Amino acid sequence: MKTRTCIAAICTAALASVALAAPASAGSNFSFGKIRTIASDLQGPLSLAVAKDGTSYVSRNFAGTVERITRSGERTTVASAPGLEVGAVSTRRGEVYFAQGDQPTGEFLLMTLGRDGAATEIADLGEWEATENPDQVNTYGFVDLPADCADQFPEPPTGPPGPDTAPPASYTGVVDTHVYASTATRSAVYVADAGGNDILRVGLDGTVSTVAVLPPTAPVPATAAMLAQYGYPECAVGVDYVFEPVPTDVEIGPGGWLYVTSLPGGPEDPSLGARGSVVKVNPDTGEVVTVATGFVGATGLAIDDRTGTIIVAEMFGGADGTGQVSVVLPSASTAVASFPVVSPAAIELSDGKVYLTHNAAIFAENAPPEPGKLSVVNVSWRGHHRMHNYSD
Repeated sequence: MKTRTCIAAICTAALASVALAAPASAGSNFSFGKIRTIASDLQGPLSLAVAKDGTSYVSRNFAGTVERITRSGERTTVASAPGLEVGAVSTRRGEVYFAQGDQPTGEFLLMTLGRDGAATEIADLGEWEATENPDQVNTYGFVDLPADCADQFPEPPTGPPGPDTAPPASYTGVVDTHVYASTATRSAVYVADAGGNDILRVGLDGTVSTVAVLPPTAPVPATAAMLAQYGYPECAVGVDYVFEPVPTDVEIGPGGWLYVTSLPGGPEDPSLGARGSVVKVNPDTGEVVTVATGFVGATGLAIDDRTGTIIVAEMFGGADGTGQVSVVLPSASTAVASFPVVSPAAIELSDGKVYLTHNAAIFAENAPPEPGKLSVVNVSWRGHHRMHNYSD
């Protein structure tokens, strides 16, 4: 089960707007400098890539564009797909990659923006999902539901479960694609599909393969509020429920493993606990290993290239649920430091700086939405070098 919030449409929940601020220090070893906003008025900036020279590429997902933004804030629209969602931006050696598509119709293409500025299709990822449906190997829903309770459940929907329809009491992965993030290497582009619940490899010749299907989330007891949302019978209160995993970012990390942030499916607020996670995926074998847990709305990550320190954007994290950025030390399983940021979505490391998009999913009550922003902050780890991304 998924709820369609930040990953399918800009959130409509009214959240309090708090000022973007970073403390001088966060944890005993980390220091964050003053945050500087590079660009504003970025509707739905859910994806970000930063080139070695500091040029940023930001998706305005629901405006259907990719913006190139220089370090001084100069903006140019470099890709446009009117009427479609655009995201999953990555860059390497002058090439820019992005996805465009429409989740309700199952259409998603991986595109490349060459040095000549022309957008070219690399692969049809919607077709791959429709043909292969990799996560059909997973089973989601209630675990060991008593038969007399199962008989009280409504008839399952005829199509894929949506935001207002209840899936069956138990079901296997359905055809659903929402290409949300990518990272480029010399030979391939790795893609996180938040609809298909998997990580894909797309060769530069367009050949698609499934690297790994993320495992279902750990079971949680169903609450009365959760059951009421989907019209499930009250007899299921307290019965364990297994949600779908929702991969939201993919980056290259230590040893060539792919590091992935995952939303937990279902409620993305902490009502069922802080269930977001970071996992790592072996690109050769598909092995999936949990790295860290305890996140709320984990929508992006960046990794230091030498130490393996991870920085996570939590769209709904923090004491007030309006967002935070958290730091996970190597070999740690939870964050050791964090600082508040309103609704952070995507995050990257480059040349000792953290670039992030924020105000990405905020609608103030009875007011126009807060503008999305691209900002940068220096970060240092006492006793170590400046932090850099593996893609630099």
